[in-house]
Amino acid sequence: MTQSIVRLNPPTLPNAGDMGYSQISIVTPGRMAYISGQVAWRADGQPVPAGLAEQMQLVALNAKAALDAVGATPHDVVLARVYLVNLTPERMEELMPPFLATFEGAQPCVTGIGVAALAAPDLQVELELVVRLPD
Repeated sequence: MTQSIVRLNPPTLPNAGDMGYSQISIVTPGRMAYISGQVAWRADGQPVPAGLAEQMQLVALNAKAALDAVGATPHDVVLARVYLVNLTPERMEELMPPFLATFEGAQPCVTGIGVAALAAPDLQVELELVVRLPD
């Protein structure tokens, strides 16, 4: 079986691999899934956690549930977009460990976007995924 996603960090670009993601992902032809932004909402309606790291952990669980629903794993993620309210270096430092843990060692392309607000005032982080579905 051929590898469905090839990850690259060419020497002409900063080595994103050291930070836990890839500069480039090359995808072989196949079916794709586009997973809407996942936030720290729970299916049972429990309150949103107050802390950023705790929210990211819940966002990761929701993202993995969406991946499960389409028969994919974190290793099938081509691109992850993370939206962060009040993006600062300190908040990124707090976010990154649970964010990177979401991908279980895979290093998809990542775009971080600072935003003024998300869908509700208590939400701090949202994760959108582009996924190459396994054959």
